[in-house]
Amino acid sequence: MVRHHPEQDVSEPRDGPAGSPGPAMQKFAEPGANINRGSNQIGVRAYNERLVLALVRRHGALARADIARLTGLSAQTVSVIIRALEKDGLITQGERVRGRVGQPSMPMRLAADGVFSFGLKIGRRSAEIILMDFLGAIRERRHITYRWPVPDEIRRFAFDSIAAFTAALDPDKRDRIAGLGIALPFELWNWVEEVGAPAADMNAWLDADLVDDFGAVFPFPVFLQNDGTAACGAELTFGRGPEFTDFVYFFIGSFIGGGVVLNNTLYPGRTGNAGALGSMPMRMRSAEDGRATLQLIDTASLFVLERLLQEQNISSDDLWLSPESWHNFGEPLDAWIALAARGLAHAAVAAASIIDFPAAIIDGWLPEGVRHRIVEATRAELSRLDLQGLSAPEIIEGKVGVHAKAMGAASLPLSNRYLFDQSVLFKDAG
Repeated sequence: MVRHHPEQDVSEPRDGPAGSPGPAMQKFAEPGANINRGSNQIGVRAYNERLVLALVRRHGALARADIARLTGLSAQTVSVIIRALEKDGLITQGERVRGRVGQPSMPMRLAADGVFSFGLKIGRRSAEIILMDFLGAIRERRHITYRWPVPDEIRRFAFDSIAAFTAALDPDKRDRIAGLGIALPFELWNWVEEVGAPAADMNAWLDADLVDDFGAVFPFPVFLQNDGTAACGAELTFGRGPEFTDFVYFFIGSFIGGGVVLNNTLYPGRTGNAGALGSMPMRMRSAEDGRATLQLIDTASLFVLERLLQEQNISSDDLWLSPESWHNFGEPLDAWIALAARGLAHAAVAAASIIDFPAAIIDGWLPEGVRHRIVEATRAELSRLDLQGLSAPEIIEGKVGVHAKAMGAASLPLSNRYLFDQSVLFKDAG
């Protein structure tokens, strides 16, 4: 499920929700000039223009002739579209490329400053917010950690960060903010014991509606998506995803989650919770209470590693503060990687027994070196399983990394407004 709040005129004063912005933020909460022209109102950009933007995004740069060939549009139509997109500041001309015959071509590229969007990731142990440009580069970033998430704290963090990020933009670029995407675990109030949080604090999320809260203040649309699905969308758009028509995706965070891609398209499912891989049953015996059936969450999540570290009196702060670089965690890390790999191998095979995914992509809130070790260990575990009647998926190392959830969230306004939908790139040209 992707929820969004329609754009509103927030120039009139109103009472905000708890943690709402003060006067310093109000100057950024006034509607800016629409960057679209004429009939191209927000959210209704012509399909052909969106298709051209998606193709240029996928290929990095395309000449007009290549765009016409890939879309089946006439050269004249392509020229009209290119002129309109250039006028709107969404694409720019690259350097001339001289071919073997004929005139040199002028490839078109997305303009990095053409569009900006905010992405807010809310996790069980940390939150992150970014300002992302049209090319997917992170321009600004803030990150906080906590023992457990509290709605009011998250609101204040988001309001303060968006105010600072907006102030850092040149005034003419503030009108190019497409929206805010939010990625968070559905049923955030569950697994209270694993998080070690008071039930009352976590139950506050039952009534929290961040889409309405932020939509009441900001002049741009607000979107919500499951965090695992958002990370999967980031891998599809910015990572290894385009290499595979279908794949199952695992993201190792405080709790492991994931997503599903079918026919080059992110599949959210009936309730938006497709790819809830952390809840997948595992036939593995718990060392704590002897349960014969666990969930993948109980084997391949960072909170499991945190407990192993605490048992050895090793600080686990790096898990949440320094995801790009952990210090040497020694034996607890080795034990956790082995446990996580067993669970991931079983989960990948279980997923492939339903849909014959050619690939299972693994990424997470962890250093690249640790991710590589997990992938290698999962491949080894997979080779030891009984795969009769199945085509085993290839275990692939993800590419986007620790910011996947925030980048996936920031992609939601772009997908809605500019059709960064991978499925359009694989339709037959007419």
